[in-house]
Amino acid sequence: MLRFFLALVPLTLAAADYAQEGQRWWSHIQVLADDKMEGRNTGSEGHRKAAQYVAGEFERNGLKPAGTSGYIQPVKFSVTQIDEPNSSLAIVRKGVATPLNLGEDATFSVRTRLAPQVDAAAVFVGHGLVIPEMHIDDFAGLDLKGKIIVYINGGPASIPSALKAHYSSRGERWKAIQKTGAIGVVELPNPKSMDIPWERATLARLSATMSLADPSLDEMPGLKFNVRINPAHADKVLEGSGHTFPELLALVDASKPLPKFSLNLNFRAHLTMKTSQAESQNVVGLLPGSDPKLKDEYVVYSAHLDHVGVGEPINGDRIYNGAMDDASGIASLIEMATIMKQEKIKLKRTIVFVAVTGEEKGLQGSRFFSLNPTVPKKNIVADLNMDMFLPLFPLKYLEVQGLGESTLGDQVRAACQKAGVAVQADKEPDRNLFIRSDQYSFIRQGVPALAFKFGYVPGSPEEKIAKDWLKNRYHAPSDDLDQPVDRAAAAQFNRILLDLGERVANAPDRPHWNADSFFKRFATE
Repeated sequence: MLRFFLALVPLTLAAADYAQEGQRWWSHIQVLADDKMEGRNTGSEGHRKAAQYVAGEFERNGLKPAGTSGYIQPVKFSVTQIDEPNSSLAIVRKGVATPLNLGEDATFSVRTRLAPQVDAAAVFVGHGLVIPEMHIDDFAGLDLKGKIIVYINGGPASIPSALKAHYSSRGERWKAIQKTGAIGVVELPNPKSMDIPWERATLARLSATMSLADPSLDEMPGLKFNVRINPAHADKVLEGSGHTFPELLALVDASKPLPKFSLNLNFRAHLTMKTSQAESQNVVGLLPGSDPKLKDEYVVYSAHLDHVGVGEPINGDRIYNGAMDDASGIASLIEMATIMKQEKIKLKRTIVFVAVTGEEKGLQGSRFFSLNPTVPKKNIVADLNMDMFLPLFPLKYLEVQGLGESTLGDQVRAACQKAGVAVQADKEPDRNLFIRSDQYSFIRQGVPALAFKFGYVPGSPEEKIAKDWLKNRYHAPSDDLDQPVDRAAAAQFNRILLDLGERVANAPDRPHWNADSFFKRFATE
């Protein structure tokens, strides 16, 4: 009986610790996702206040300032916003213009400065991908000069997810398109891969978009036209082509090749934009390593501080608080720094805590940091990124994006095994999650990286909870402080990430890309 009681003690203590640590983690979210922060939009006063809070917590936990101005690394942005009442979009067939309703039928993407006037023919090009490794070229044999390409996002299931994700990124896709002489793009979203229903996603079209102010960092030079079509209205574009959207989606579902064809129409656009400048903040703190040699190498923990600010109201609420996206990740940064201080953890390599701005604007803050790091770039050995990991239920499975790409996969497996948590690879590669958060900025600079989500078994109640959250709370005001969150599970996640960071920081060798990893190429560029 005594032996049975003693066996229970560690579990009881662990649960008590997780409860306490989970509450402390949640207390940071209560500050960052408070209405007073007004959604922490990049460049806003709310974001500046949030950055000051994080800097204060870094200082309180004994981290060394590692920005360019104390803990702060300023980031300058060019800001673009559509003037929708003075803009228009139409389909022109045989000289007859049919207007498309902005918001209901289509939206302009104005992250880059588009042409004020466009009138150009359109061609459907399948998935619009060029992937040399798979001998895929959706533009081969097509005359696209001066035209607009129309594509369905995603790609054949036969393409490895990392490869598909990389070549589907905005910058990489545009590189291939620009070589054809095309001037613009139209995306037909596959409804099955949409995180947010169109009716809610379209509300963001009037918000300001941002790009790094340095023109040399423009990833889409020469793009004149960029539109996204409501998939429910996609047949307005395909009308008269001999094809329908349901037919094309059926081919996608069956992993069959998509046809390429002229749409026998022009897109005609008149676009008015408002432009301005803004400055926002990355926040950087550093825990020096203890090894005389390895202390000059750096393991990065990253999360994004920004959210989408104040927007169109949903159920009367206009503040998009971003509690899980990604005040949760920032709270984890702070919490791990707190534990390291309290437990006097000393690591051989130096740990860099980076709260980046502009993730919601296209990974801009992490891109700026990765190109202009405040520590030697060649000595950054890993990035462990925490973005919207969604502790909505107990942590039984940890989904790890990038699991099979580098030796970090073995280290996260070991950390999870110690914690009694199963490891899962990315279950939904068509969502392109591995290129949609800040780890990708580090990957492009050759740094092995991982990202994380609470996992689940398909068909389980946990899957329903996660998918309902995406449908109803992702990028909505309801991602606020009034939602069910498993704080103890979040604390367990933090401990696993802490263990993982310790393993990476103390290992004799720095992580490296696996020999068969697509991303290995970035390490030698």
